[in-house]
Amino acid sequence: MFAAGTEAMPESYRFDTVKGDWFRQDREVVMDKRIAIVTGSALGLGYELTRQLIERGWFVCGVDFNAAKQQELAEAFGSDRYRALTGDISDEAFVRAAVAEAASIGHIDLLINNAGQPSFKVPTAYTAADVDKCLKGLKGMILFSVETLKADGERDLKIANVMSTAATRGNANESVYCATKWGERGYTESLKAAYKGTSVKIVGVCPGGIDTEFYRDSHDYVSEEKQHTFMSPADCANVILFNLVNDANLTVSDILIERNYV
Repeated sequence: MFAAGTEAMPESYRFDTVKGDWFRQDREVVMDKRIAIVTGSALGLGYELTRQLIERGWFVCGVDFNAAKQQELAEAFGSDRYRALTGDISDEAFVRAAVAEAASIGHIDLLINNAGQPSFKVPTAYTAADVDKCLKGLKGMILFSVETLKADGERDLKIANVMSTAATRGNANESVYCATKWGERGYTESLKAAYKGTSVKIVGVCPGGIDTEFYRDSHDYVSEEKQHTFMSPADCANVILFNLVNDANLTVSDILIERNYV
């Protein structure tokens, strides 16, 4: 690793605009791959979407705030397949730098807005902090969409907004979470209207319960036993990518995936 400010750099090194340092990157290897940005790439569904895209030959710029996990993924996948962008999706400066770094590698073909945090409480238990926590997902979705659309010149891009079945109904102990998911759905539908008839395609993804660490702080609401009856993140990611990434002359505009209720 070279320090920033080194005058003569080999062509195989690039400057990381997010971390302010140099990293090794074989552009010739990356340039023959399609490029995706996946937010929330470190764990759960986001990790599986990332892993399976890489298996399909994609180069993934993974976004997550978990620095330790990002380091693990960068080492496991290698610099010719994965670029770790570590930061807060609701931080506009970070988002701009992250998208700029992805765009410096090549045209961004796919953006998967997957990152988000839950809050499950009875209606009277919610606080402003809970609202802010849930709204980060909506804010990040908007910021990453805006910056990626601009980076791509509003052409040849597919945006998949991963929401929840909570974006299709109201759940008793998820009022704030549902409100933000309905907001994400409204944003998704507005993007569809704005880019209808163009080479920008917008896809809404609404999965039900998934067996991940998403519920780690909510086992008073969803027991660990119940959680393990939910769909696996690998299966869910496979279904999403089957509909999302293909060479057919069509677009699946909405993907609703219900878990098997037991």
